[in-house]
Amino acid sequence: MKKILITLLSPMLLFLAGCEKEFFNPNAADGGQVVQTAEGLTALIVGIKKEFSVGATSALYNAISSNGLTTKELYVINTGNGELAALEAGKGNVGGSNAFLRNVWTSCNITKANAQLLINNYSNVREPGTTEMIQVYGHFFKALSIGTMAIFWEQVPTEVVSADAFLSGKRPTFKTRQAALEEAVELLNGASTIMQTVTPSTFFNVKVGTDIDMKNAIYALLARYNLMLGKYSDALAAANNVDLSKKSFFRYDAVSQNPVFRTSLVNNNTYNGLPNFGLPDTLKPNVLDARIAYYLGNNTVPVKVQGYFKSDADQIPVYLPGEVALIKAECHARLNQLTEAVNALNTVMTKTTDPFGVTAKLNAYAGPVTAESILFEIYRQRCIELYMTGMKLEDSRRFNRPGPNDAGSERSRNFYPYPTVERDNNANTPADPAI
Repeated sequence: MKKILITLLSPMLLFLAGCEKEFFNPNAADGGQVVQTAEGLTALIVGIKKEFSVGATSALYNAISSNGLTTKELYVINTGNGELAALEAGKGNVGGSNAFLRNVWTSCNITKANAQLLINNYSNVREPGTTEMIQVYGHFFKALSIGTMAIFWEQVPTEVVSADAFLSGKRPTFKTRQAALEEAVELLNGASTIMQTVTPSTFFNVKVGTDIDMKNAIYALLARYNLMLGKYSDALAAANNVDLSKKSFFRYDAVSQNPVFRTSLVNNNTYNGLPNFGLPDTLKPNVLDARIAYYLGNNTVPVKVQGYFKSDADQIPVYLPGEVALIKAECHARLNQLTEAVNALNTVMTKTTDPFGVTAKLNAYAGPVTAESILFEIYRQRCIELYMTGMKLEDSRRFNRPGPNDAGSERSRNFYPYPTVERDNNANTPADPAI
């Protein structure tokens, strides 16, 4: 009976507490023969990438959508879309049953659980350049799933419960978002160490693809998560290791479609962008900023979001080179290294070339050389450069922008309530934040 139950439910679900999502992935591993071979484990990596980034239930689509509506990057076209309208309204309108939040939670937990399978089983393969890369991908995607959840929730379950333990009643415990981010950093540091001496095998690249430039992507996430932790020296060191000419992205095509375009932007009935990125007058972009046309087209109502959401086949960046440059600027500013902060800021403001085509083509920063003024400009540039990347809620809190109950509010929530599907099945679920 136990063996039949595991087969029917799909092993990924058994690694989760409170996951109602029906999910079958032919690339998923069950702890048997699949995780014993290079073919099986590389197929699992392909499945992990797809789970995180493809489809209306993916973590990527739902994180971008939730973040955009909460931080006024987007607006709901048809208020009959109740789940979206609740995110836009925020405050007490957002409950644990919200489908978009449930999808972020579920998809990140599935990603995390399958990444743990890579970590647990990579040593079953004895092929240089393949063995190590399986381990690296496990570290990377577990860190990415934890870090994504830490943007939206005050506490995060980072442990993966085995199938047997789950059936025996064990449920994941939670860590504070700081502790969760520290775990993500530890995972990435481990991956970075491995990458120093490893070249991916031809077999691995053929099976998994080269869309993610893993060495640079690891450093970029290390910079992101250390910044979120307030560890500015560590974030700066990681950012300085990123080659800003390289790209890392999720690939789409006619079958595996760009989820933001296909689910929301193609139908003119779900959501779309706001003029000037939805920013208040004090933060509005320079009218000469080339990123306005890049992201917002003609910048008039109704805005039609452009960027990397124009077609089914548009790539979505794992990170933007501009994010890394702005991390450098912010770290320097918070460390009171103001000349260096301005120099890093100018690499974004004056940029005329970019791997993804995101260029401002503005004059250099000419404001006061004070930490307060430079940080204000860095925040403005992050709002524009990183439009619809899912980062603005984290940025809004970190820069102490007006919150849900403040005059001129710029976000409708601070953190999200925990999904009901988790609370109903996991007694370890913390109390929801007030707002």
